[in-house]
Amino acid sequence: MNENINKNAWEQEHVSAWIERFGPPETYALKLKANPHGPIINLESQFGSIVGKNILNVMGSNGNKAVALALLGAQVTVVDFSESNKQYALELAKEAGVNINYILCDILKLEVDDQYDLAFAEMGILHYFLDLEVFYNVLYKVLKSGGELIIRDFHPVSTKLISSRGSTAKVRKHKVEGDYFDSNLVEKTVSYGKYIAGEKSEKAEKVFLRNWTLGEIVTSAANVGFKVVSLTEEPNKSSDVYDKGIPKTFIIKLRK
Repeated sequence: MNENINKNAWEQEHVSAWIERFGPPETYALKLKANPHGPIINLESQFGSIVGKNILNVMGSNGNKAVALALLGAQVTVVDFSESNKQYALELAKEAGVNINYILCDILKLEVDDQYDLAFAEMGILHYFLDLEVFYNVLYKVLKSGGELIIRDFHPVSTKLISSRGSTAKVRKHKVEGDYFDSNLVEKTVSYGKYIAGEKSEKAEKVFLRNWTLGEIVTSAANVGFKVVSLTEEPNKSSDVYDKGIPKTFIIKLRK
């Protein structure tokens, strides 16, 4: 039931949200061609050499990372269930002068075996799944032997435990007010909603999220057969002073 609600929310028309954030495809394509490293700056060191690699961008949304990787010489496929995401992504690729493949389907229904050298997902992905082992199992199957899955996502300490208030370093306050082990679903406005202008932003769809602990995230991957290559915990990279002592994101690299 909740997975259907989340899927319906992301299937809503939101090309306008990406235009609000990045600009129309023809404009954003020029930026990507000038600096294709930008959208993948936080993961590029984890990827290694990507030239000629067959890469799967899991829930790749508007396609900006896929287009960036294609510009750098990779063969890239996006899997996502939003038609409007696909529309923006393919137009972006066309304007950038590259080809990407876009599979329009629920990632849990992807039926491909041993095809990809690398799969990755970044930011706000894991919390949409009610069973991580089912998610990991799909990605284990799509990877070639020795292939890697790289996930960068919000750190559970920040999503489940600590809230921050204040806009400057002197007044920044942190408060432990959550339950790290709470397994209940949390209702939120779909993430692209903040980029929708006017009245439409007030009508942005709601989604239900399952915020996992770090132990659950790692153990679920190991249970389906992945080898954990590395787990990197990161501070807030958006500021030189805010939240430096608190883990804000993490990167897990897994190998088949």
